[in-house]
Amino acid sequence: MALGARPGEQRPAGIRSAETPPTRRQTPTRRTAADPVKALMHRHRELCERAVDPLEIAAGLEAHGVTERTAARFRHRDVFSLAEEMYARVPRDGETPPSATALAAPRARADWALLVLLPGALCVAALTALHLTQGQSRLIAAAVGVLAVALALRAALSRGPLTAPDHARPTGTWTCWLVAYALLGDGLLRAALAGGPDALPTGAADGPWPLTAAPVLALTLACAPAAWCAHLFAAGARRKLASSRGLEDFAGAVQPLLFGTFALFLCALTALLTLSATTLDEPAAVAPALTLGALLFLARLLTAHGFTHAPVVVLTAAAVAEAAALATVFAGRLPGCDFLAVPVETLATVFGPGGVPALACGIGALTLLIHATRTLTRASAHATAYQPW
Repeated sequence: MALGARPGEQRPAGIRSAETPPTRRQTPTRRTAADPVKALMHRHRELCERAVDPLEIAAGLEAHGVTERTAARFRHRDVFSLAEEMYARVPRDGETPPSATALAAPRARADWALLVLLPGALCVAALTALHLTQGQSRLIAAAVGVLAVALALRAALSRGPLTAPDHARPTGTWTCWLVAYALLGDGLLRAALAGGPDALPTGAADGPWPLTAAPVLALTLACAPAAWCAHLFAAGARRKLASSRGLEDFAGAVQPLLFGTFALFLCALTALLTLSATTLDEPAAVAPALTLGALLFLARLLTAHGFTHAPVVVLTAAAVAEAAALATVFAGRLPGCDFLAVPVETLATVFGPGGVPALACGIGALTLLIHATRTLTRASAHATAYQPW
């Protein structure tokens, strides 16, 4: 007789029907959580595949907003540790990943080291030709000298640590204006405030529109120390990037390096400015020349590291400010427009004609220095593989 309850009867507790299989308790299936690092690698797949070392991945993550707090959510102590895991997990066909501590800093090469000396040498030759010629011959010498120095500057900046990336916006127009103002602007402003100018510049220091050649000579000679300072900064930042273990540590180590490099360039420019003024027997005009040199150096340093927008904006603003200062002086001669020239006249009375470029370039240089302390202290500004200069 089958063991079972009749219809309408209740089975005793603990007795199951033979026809009814025992019911298993359904335990919830334990699912493993998705791999967060793998998801992050998929999101930044192109960065991981083209990276030549973990530091480049760390810099790319930083550029995309990944911070130390974000790395902690991936169970890593910092962005560098997270980048090392991501780099190690990328298949590389048996290629041995390089050590982060064995990264080579950029090396100096003879080609750009010699090219940066060319603008200063040609500027010395051009100024010598101006002092040895008269009349039409002087005009021809000036035109040839300007063309030669411009081509030398272009060649010097096309290689080495001050080379601009391909996507950089051109700044040559505003740079040429600022340098031309350093050569002609003070003399023109002084003549305009006195009611002139009565004639075109003759190239003589005692002419109606005197030239100020010492700052230009010092700036062209300063191409060499500018390139070497940029090289020292790039090499030092690369070494600190290899030895740092956190983004904040790297920024704290690079910021003094940036200030030291900037101060070293200013010292070199001051020495060259003093030498140029003594050789040409001209006033040194230290403030306008130093602020202009600082502005051009910081603008080129930022551009060389891929930050191209701020230099264009600041150089444009400085050039427009100098042009506006000259324009207001001439506009003040119109009937009823005397008030337009008052700010420039006041500035020139207190600080001399050089106060205008000193103020315009000084504000621009300070703006770029503040911007550089925020951008050039990032790992993403130094993690790209350096090409042989």
